[in-house]
Amino acid sequence: MRKLVPGEKISENGIVFERLPNDGVFTVNIMVDGQRIHRVVGRESEGTTRTQAEEFIAKIRNDAKHDRLALPKGRKVALSFRDAAAKYLERLKESGGKDMVSKTYQLRLHLVPFFGDTPLSKISTFNIEQYKRHRRQGANTAQPGTVNRELAVLSHLFNQAVDWGWITHRPGKIKRFSENSGRIVYLTAEQITRLVECAKRDANETIYPFIVIGLETSMRRSEILSIRRENIDIERRVIYLPHAKAGPREQPITKRLADFLAGYLDALPPSEWLFPSIAAQSGHVMDVKKSFRRVVKAAGLDIKQVVKHTLRHTAITHLVQSGVDLPTVQRISGHKTLSMVARYAHQNGEHIQSAMDKLEERYSLTS
Repeated sequence: MRKLVPGEKISENGIVFERLPNDGVFTVNIMVDGQRIHRVVGRESEGTTRTQAEEFIAKIRNDAKHDRLALPKGRKVALSFRDAAAKYLERLKESGGKDMVSKTYQLRLHLVPFFGDTPLSKISTFNIEQYKRHRRQGANTAQPGTVNRELAVLSHLFNQAVDWGWITHRPGKIKRFSENSGRIVYLTAEQITRLVECAKRDANETIYPFIVIGLETSMRRSEILSIRRENIDIERRVIYLPHAKAGPREQPITKRLADFLAGYLDALPPSEWLFPSIAAQSGHVMDVKKSFRRVVKAAGLDIKQVVKHTLRHTAITHLVQSGVDLPTVQRISGHKTLSMVARYAHQNGEHIQSAMDKLEERYSLTS
């Protein structure tokens, strides 16, 4: 503190000391029961010391504790978003909630770090709009569809919180981004070859099998990364997905992928996961965003256009353009409805022109 020049600050454990031209001032900035407490304790010239600042913090926390113990009957302590998210995931897990891997990822990586200790009931429409701006800005800008999926989790948490009696009503209005309903981005055969070759050479050993599985199955990112070894049936050529987005299903795989997985599993250290991670709380890799962007860039592709979900778009698009009927494509992709699969029948696709040629040929034969 003595070495500070006027205008400089030093902080520790919620205590801030700022050096003024002829004085110094102590302030505290802490969170207590989900509320931000920011107070000026006093000036150095008035005899205020760091010890007094520490005692001030201890008193605030002690008073808050007594207030909680003396709450009138029926009154509840404000539930923070952080605690609500943890309880939400725990209850969904106990009741067999769907898409748990994705919900856990979106909450822990994005929603909880942003809303943190804000009381759940105090989250406003303005706060939600701030979150949307936050996710759309910076070096790692998220696409509107990605943010919409995160907002869907937030909306579901709000609804469940009301049903479970945590809050009396939904705290804020959620306005989702409008998404481009135009042509779906997918990779050509030549682009696929470049992407796979670059993935083979990447330093991250996870990215190559991740890309291969995505292209060969159309599985979603969360479904791929959460594959358990016990759920891979090489002989039947299926992968069982107990927590898929549209409900449990068996994912068909190609013979080439089955052969690849057989060799990959033999070389993999003992683990229950196909993509194990000691550092991850879940026990498996949760994301490959950085390495995926690196591989896309190395392949000469646009990192803004080609995202992880592009692998799914690519597999489904090539199935449709190969002439596979839409109900079969739906069975492979795991979409909830046939109309969602129909989006992949691009108007300028070669398979459309091929179909028209067949119609012309049939009419020519009959005439």
